[in-house]
Amino acid sequence: MSQLAGARPGTDKLLLDTEQETRGLTTLRSETTSPTRAKWHDKLSRWVLVVDIAMIAVAVCLTYLAKFGLAHDLPLSGVPQVSYEIVIVIFAVTWLASLGANESRNPSILGAGIEEYRRVLSASMYAFGALAILSYLANASVSRLFFAMTLPVGLVLILIGRWAVRQRLVQARRRGEATSRTLILGDQLDVERVVRDLNKNPEAGFLPVAVSVTDASPDETDRVHGLRNLPYRGLIPHMAMFGVDTIVVAGGLSSEEVRRLSWQCEELQTNLLFTPRITDVAGPRMSLRQASGIELIHVDLPRYSGAKFWVKRSFDIVFSAIALLLLWPVLALIAIAIKLDDGGPVIFRQQRIGIGGEPFTIHKFRTMSVDAESKVAELIEKAGGKALLFKMENDPRITRIGGFLRKYSLDELLQFWTVLRGGMSVVGPRPQVAREVAEYTDDTHRRLLIRPGITGLWQVNGRSSLTQEESVRLDLRYVENWTLTGDISIIMKTVGVMLKPGDDAY
Repeated sequence: MSQLAGARPGTDKLLLDTEQETRGLTTLRSETTSPTRAKWHDKLSRWVLVVDIAMIAVAVCLTYLAKFGLAHDLPLSGVPQVSYEIVIVIFAVTWLASLGANESRNPSILGAGIEEYRRVLSASMYAFGALAILSYLANASVSRLFFAMTLPVGLVLILIGRWAVRQRLVQARRRGEATSRTLILGDQLDVERVVRDLNKNPEAGFLPVAVSVTDASPDETDRVHGLRNLPYRGLIPHMAMFGVDTIVVAGGLSSEEVRRLSWQCEELQTNLLFTPRITDVAGPRMSLRQASGIELIHVDLPRYSGAKFWVKRSFDIVFSAIALLLLWPVLALIAIAIKLDDGGPVIFRQQRIGIGGEPFTIHKFRTMSVDAESKVAELIEKAGGKALLFKMENDPRITRIGGFLRKYSLDELLQFWTVLRGGMSVVGPRPQVAREVAEYTDDTHRRLLIRPGITGLWQVNGRSSLTQEESVRLDLRYVENWTLTGDISIIMKTVGVMLKPGDDAY
């Protein structure tokens, strides 16, 4: 075992000898196929299927009633002996089949991320495209209402149903249920990073139960974040002991070792995942290229202008205008409450640094005393002298009504006006003042490549529990990888965060 602490041996380091490996795989094939995992996987898929059936049934029935009321046996024009009752059944079955064919109910994508919603959307489009072609080829005069109403209504209902199932799943995973028992394998620093990330995001569904550090022996590193460090040589026989059904490779393996490990996982029906060596680069920017037997990952360069950003700005204008229109009664009540509290100004205006380093004026409901800004320098000095991402608990400047507004982020609602004026975006990095920007490193200045936002990745991934480094990393990740669908996902998560008490504010 001491060999592991020094120079790495050849590609057989991961394996038992041939006789032990064959005997071990034969014995472990049934032991490491976790019945618990299979049970919750199957149960989750069945629940999602039931939700899809119910929501599609409601959608087609609502469309039928909107078109015909309670009439029965209405023939379909152009197709003898076929009624609209048959049409709604065909619609429902085709839609369900498309959702299944697109693997939108695959447990690996349920519970976190936007891939599930993306697949639901694409499957729905495929289904209705096929139905439109079928009705044309069959010369069936299907009412346009069946396409114009069923698709949007059904899509909204399915997404709501999926979201409800996801909330139940996330709650279960936070209790340690419905998770994949995971072993993290790799160099020590990489293993520590992955364990830390998985523990901070239980909704992802991976429960770390053990590690295997490839650049140190268990005698040297007995535990990592409280998890047992299993010996790298002869790893597979230890998996049954911990009920491992997923291995996450965080690095530290040669291509030959990865191939052999994948063969073993295939034999044991164990999931094998890899953390990317290219960090903070989102999937849409990466693609696999093959040339003469060589596989390369191509990473698109980030883009900060062009049609893509015109789409983002158009979305900001429409979304902020609708938000202000719908929220004006709430805004009026907040303004009255602030005025009655201490008689001071209702709106807090402050100059922040925006896209390209250009200053702009931010608008918020005032939550601090009128002389709050004059006390900033003194408070920063007491907190250690660092202005970047400065925040303190129990800030004495916060007013009575201000504490309530901050708790539910209601003071941020007025920033939709700043978005409409062009200074901010709905989603983006946190807008900061000049004293914070003055402390930027060269890397941190990349936050200024796009407009700052009302909400962003850091608000829905830990908020005030994040370190300064983690907050900056999330902002930079967003800057380089943003998508419109990702923005919508962040907005939906922000609504949930606002309903949870907190003291986060800009």
